[in-house]
Amino acid sequence: MKVIVDLCVVPIGVGVSVSEYVTACERVLRSAGLKTLMHAYGTNIEGEWEDVFAAVKQCHEAVHEMGAPRISTTIRLGTRIDRPQTMEEKIESVERKLKEDASG
Repeated sequence: MKVIVDLCVVPIGVGVSVSEYVTACERVLRSAGLKTLMHAYGTNIEGEWEDVFAAVKQCHEAVHEMGAPRISTTIRLGTRIDRPQTMEEKIESVERKLKEDASG
């Protein structure tokens, strides 16, 4: 089953800056061959359910290996079975509507 996930991994007990840990997680996601879109407070991931959640587990393992004693992760996800849909299509749908608002 295809899934689109919004993932935010927050290491706890590592200080104020976490970009080093975010970078490690991004490397895991990219090496897993998943379609990703990083944003200011997380990453959108698109792929097969099993592949996405295997990569999320690998993110946790990588961040713990870097010395983070705790991790708090927030995941929002959506699945759709009536038709395939990509992250780009979801964004383009809203952008079209906003354009219509501006021209109408």
